[in-house]
Amino acid sequence: MAQSRSGEALGASYRLIELIGTGAVGEVWRVSVARAEVTHDDGGDGAVDGSPADAAPADSGEAAAKLLKPEHADDAGLVERFVRERSVLLSLRHPSIVRVRDLVVEGDRLAIVMDLVPGGSVRDLLAATGPLPARDALTLVAEVFDALAAAHARQVTHRDVKPDNVLLSEPWRPGLTGAVRVSDFGIASVVDEKLRQTTGLLGTPQYMSPELISQGRSGGPGDVYATGVMLYELLSGRTPFAGPGTDFTVAYRHVTSTPPPLDVPADLWAALESVLSKDPAARPSAADAASSMRRLAAAHAELPALAPVVAPEGFDDVERPATIVRGAAAGSASPDTIPGGASRSPGAAGDPDAAGSDGAAAALAEPRPDLGTGGSATIVRPMPRRVAPPTRAAAAAETATPGWRPVWLTNKVAAFAALGVVLIAALVIGLVVLLPGDSPAEETPTSPDAATASQRDTALPTGLSIVRDASYDPDAGTVSVTIAYAAQSAPLTGPLLEVLPAPADGDGCPPVTWTGATGTRNQPSVTGVTVDCGWALTGVDVPAGGQVEVEATLPAEFTDATALDAWLDAAAAATTEATGDETVTGSAYPAQRLLGVRVVTPSRTVSQTPLTVTLVPVWAGGPDELNPLYSSPSTGSPSQMLVDVAGGEEGVRFADGCGGALAVSSDGLVVTALSIAPACVLRATVGNFTNLESSPFSITTRD
Repeated sequence: MAQSRSGEALGASYRLIELIGTGAVGEVWRVSVARAEVTHDDGGDGAVDGSPADAAPADSGEAAAKLLKPEHADDAGLVERFVRERSVLLSLRHPSIVRVRDLVVEGDRLAIVMDLVPGGSVRDLLAATGPLPARDALTLVAEVFDALAAAHARQVTHRDVKPDNVLLSEPWRPGLTGAVRVSDFGIASVVDEKLRQTTGLLGTPQYMSPELISQGRSGGPGDVYATGVMLYELLSGRTPFAGPGTDFTVAYRHVTSTPPPLDVPADLWAALESVLSKDPAARPSAADAASSMRRLAAAHAELPALAPVVAPEGFDDVERPATIVRGAAAGSASPDTIPGGASRSPGAAGDPDAAGSDGAAAALAEPRPDLGTGGSATIVRPMPRRVAPPTRAAAAAETATPGWRPVWLTNKVAAFAALGVVLIAALVIGLVVLLPGDSPAEETPTSPDAATASQRDTALPTGLSIVRDASYDPDAGTVSVTIAYAAQSAPLTGPLLEVLPAPADGDGCPPVTWTGATGTRNQPSVTGVTVDCGWALTGVDVPAGGQVEVEATLPAEFTDATALDAWLDAAAAATTEATGDETVTGSAYPAQRLLGVRVVTPSRTVSQTPLTVTLVPVWAGGPDELNPLYSSPSTGSPSQMLVDVAGGEEGVRFADGCGGALAVSSDGLVVTALSIAPACVLRATVGNFTNLESSPFSITTRD
């Protein structure tokens, strides 16, 4: 039935191609994107018919569109939030967040259009591989925490973090970094209330935070908790509270039970316990959690994956829990009582369905939130609102006689109030009579609307990601471009190339004022890169796993947001084309141009001698053996290229790939052949380039 809708238009710029999946709040479709002139018709309700003109798609090709269920379009409040949150969602840019391209309001359709991410989800990864080694699991969730930290900085929470909503930009392989893309931030911002306090539940029982279950509200700490649940699952193959019982039972364990311990090192378990704390205030921030996970990933790089963990026979209670399951109607349980709390019968730990005491049974007999049919599926369920009993003062006011009035309202006060009303009325009448009524109101001159646009590049092999946000100020006649550079597993430095063309055809290259970096005109005779309006940025130091921003301001005039969007796309495309030019020789802009590293060794070496190793850069035009990145054993300072893409020698590590026939120094930089071997390989890591291997070579005796 759904597939029969293939080919239907979605707004003015999209067309449905294929149904990808369905969820609690809507369907996900693959859509085609066509750049077109977008017109819109305000139907009188403030909603835009079709794709908003100032949110035209930034790219041609395909995208993903989440179509919310039709009943959402009938909810005037939700539609209002949908439009109100639009600017927040479009500006939410980070290398680990799926980009929201557009929000469409069209008749009975509400849709969020996002980038299409091809590598599958972490749920698919778990189904295919089972538990991951600690290094991969920790690195993956560190990137999720990076995305959450960026969103939380903009006061946006996710509310439904789980493996299904964490996508990969490319097929999984061990050691993969920089591929995480967290999706569905838009659903949390649109379907849920901005205040994060609801009379219903949006989330997934196996990943819900204790405060969401007990109080119906959740914020940034709730996202940290859900990511901690996902880390537990990546390490063990199961969520901490999955087991027998209903979905309500599973969710209830988040409030009352402690997670079963895993057979992992003490520091790793301590970090896991901190993000799974019952107290939101005790959890680290997303940014702090990301740093902690990366440190642990480096410390436990060799820790193998655990065997899949089975559910325990029972769950241990937390000490003196002090919350309630929100949504229970007024009844025998007091507001400070946990249904099935300390008076639960033995053997019912973590299972409210098994509560045996009279008090617990009475509390659990009250209405419970319906959490859906599956613990791993997102649910959106109404919950009965608890109405607080009237206070004694309010009850007294309701039963007071009609003649009752406050003590302060004396006859004198009432007389002065009446006199004030008469004077104000006379003043208003006088103004109406005296002011001329036939002079036309002066029209305020209008200027073109301010506009914004965003663009994001695919992560480069060096680990560099670039997000560009443009903001046009028609009053000042300028456009400001904020360029966010992010690095993955290795620090990166400039020079970096940015092309900022003229806003109008025929104009010369505009003057640019740079903030956060030193910008000088690109010199083709020096860099070998020939491009109009190119700038070389120096002083840009991006830490591993971090991000820095640079701002460019230039004079410009744009008619609308579509023109600004097209100009920003053209600037990014010109930069990408210049740095990917196969005819360019030389080592300029290595963080943007380096595509790979070749590990070169002699075809034959002698035992008990150091192995000569050369790291050769690979550019778009091929390997450059005349200008190596690094040579081992090294002499002198490392090349500037190595500093730019790996932070220097700290980013280089060699490893034995020959079963003990090679010895590597403690700093990982010098390799010595030990014993005779007919065919060996040397493994290497250079910055963001991991799992490198040399061609086979032999180790022989001196004879």
